[in-house]
Amino acid sequence: MQAGLYIHFPFCLKKCLYCDFNSTAWSGDELSGYVELLLREMELRQAALPEPVQAPTLYFGGGTPSLMAPELVGRLIEQAALRFGLEQGAEVTLEANPGTLTPERLAGYRAAGVNRLSLGIQSFEERLLQRLGRVHTVPQALTAFEQARRAGFDNISIDLMHSLPGQSLEEWRAALGQGIDLAPEHVSAYALSIEEGTPFERLYDRGELALPGEEEAARMFETTTELLTGAGYVHYEISNFGRPGRFSRHNQSYWSRLSYLGFGSGAHSFWNPDGIGRRWSNAADLDDYRAAIAAGLLPEREPVQLTPDDAVAESFFLGLRVLTGLELAPLKAAFGEEALADRLAQVDELLRAGLLVAEGGRIRLADSSVIIANSIFSRFL
Repeated sequence: MQAGLYIHFPFCLKKCLYCDFNSTAWSGDELSGYVELLLREMELRQAALPEPVQAPTLYFGGGTPSLMAPELVGRLIEQAALRFGLEQGAEVTLEANPGTLTPERLAGYRAAGVNRLSLGIQSFEERLLQRLGRVHTVPQALTAFEQARRAGFDNISIDLMHSLPGQSLEEWRAALGQGIDLAPEHVSAYALSIEEGTPFERLYDRGELALPGEEEAARMFETTTELLTGAGYVHYEISNFGRPGRFSRHNQSYWSRLSYLGFGSGAHSFWNPDGIGRRWSNAADLDDYRAAIAAGLLPEREPVQLTPDDAVAESFFLGLRVLTGLELAPLKAAFGEEALADRLAQVDELLRAGLLVAEGGRIRLADSSVIIANSIFSRFL
């Protein structure tokens, strides 16, 4: 059974103002204890699995996983290989905040087995970084990228954000140019979204967050595609661009509904041996997570056994995130024409409206529809 692995590290130097991820400010003394909990959870999960697993990918997300010393990351990679058959040549990604990196730390991560780095640069404007509540500076971002190259990383992704408070189209175009000049293998370019419970939501509700208007935000999205594809990146998912052969293998497993196992507080998992699948999440509260592991229990919360209709709906809205689209024949073979009837009717309607395109047995978003993808996905839920 193939399954990707995800390890959630919930600590940050400071929580960003826009972030709704399961993360908390780091006090400096939790690291080794938290890693021990992760190792114990791996042991418990291996014992509970109905069959052995072989893992093609391992992803360290957060939070700020680059707060972990390379030795701790190395221990986790070793255990992933031991307990879940981490494949030779597996993609091992570490998310990193540029402000936490040094040449020694980067060399240590590479030696430990990390072969893909995801740098959270977000912006090349100091005032925008400060507005977001980021803890790094532009010079630190540029230096971190250069040092990562020197440490031997030949697969680097950078995160950039647009539609930020006070950001202009010209500034976003300049940011993309700076990102392209670095020549990363992958770029994730996201629009800021105002998430529930964040400081940005409170500012927005009070009218204190001056965001670009819808028209300018749309132009930023279009500029993203124009500049990155013009520089040789493939626009393979709504917010993701990669050099050929450098797409995120781990994230592709999510969009393909392949199994993945999540470890750490708040991590999510999906087990799909039958094409339908089961989802669950770990306890998000650190004390609850710690108590479960200490008691020898898996910290699962909110388990959901999907129905065939759930699986069909997920197949459409996740499959259409990938810009090459969704192949219909395997879905028809797996679920039957009757189970797909309502969604295929939606497909026909969207094809007639020019919002979807049919090509060689696949359906995909029309180029002009990518910007309104969420409204199209909602039709399949």
